[in-house]
Amino acid sequence: MAARGKHRRPKSRTLTRGVVAAGTGGAALALPIVGATGAHAAQPTQIAQVSQAAPTAATAVPQVSLVTYKVAAGDTLSKIARKHTSGDWQKLYKANRAVIGDDPAFIRPGLQLTVGTKNAQTSAKKTTTASAVTPAAAKTYANNLDGWIRESLDIMAQKGIPGTYDGIHRNIMRESSGNPQAINNWDSNAAAGTPSKGLLQVIAPTFATYHVAGTSMDPFDPVANITAACNYAAARYGSIDNVFGAY
Repeated sequence: MAARGKHRRPKSRTLTRGVVAAGTGGAALALPIVGATGAHAAQPTQIAQVSQAAPTAATAVPQVSLVTYKVAAGDTLSKIARKHTSGDWQKLYKANRAVIGDDPAFIRPGLQLTVGTKNAQTSAKKTTTASAVTPAAAKTYANNLDGWIRESLDIMAQKGIPGTYDGIHRNIMRESSGNPQAINNWDSNAAAGTPSKGLLQVIAPTFATYHVAGTSMDPFDPVANITAACNYAAARYGSIDNVFGAY
């Protein structure tokens, strides 16, 4: 991709047990006796003391409580989900769809979202408040072209960047044949010292300008490269889907 000009693609002991009656103000209390075959058998009073020991203190356990989060400028569902929930922005959207609306990519500052936040409670008996967002494993992607495109599409959806799987795949195959390490060292951009790099052949100035926050700063990173290129294509052509040649 060129900001200016045109570019082209590259190819022990034994224990015995008994019972002893201990006086308790006229009533008899049966206490267990732990005896030993050796000379140091435990006494009944020792056993009674052990049985009256204070219970151990409850350890702190993580709890989840409901909080209301006010959307600030620059926030995305993904950013809010990572900070306040298990990280699943789709579940956060589902829990707040009535507030957000039909498009999860657009959340405006001032919206009041219900989210779950982790707290440390000192009592193990305290009832956990149900979270609005059910904890779930983070979404994973295959480390191949299909996985890179799908991860990029999810990021694009969060950022409001248009584009489809087919549009991205078509342009990748033309520009780099699916090689994330592809680099063009022979065209006018290369001659100017800014060779096109990566799956969608982005030059350094364009990558820096259209880099999408949350992705790698390495232009050879597949997801960062795709997302930045689609962001650029959206600004210049409306969508990566509208690109059918050198761009």
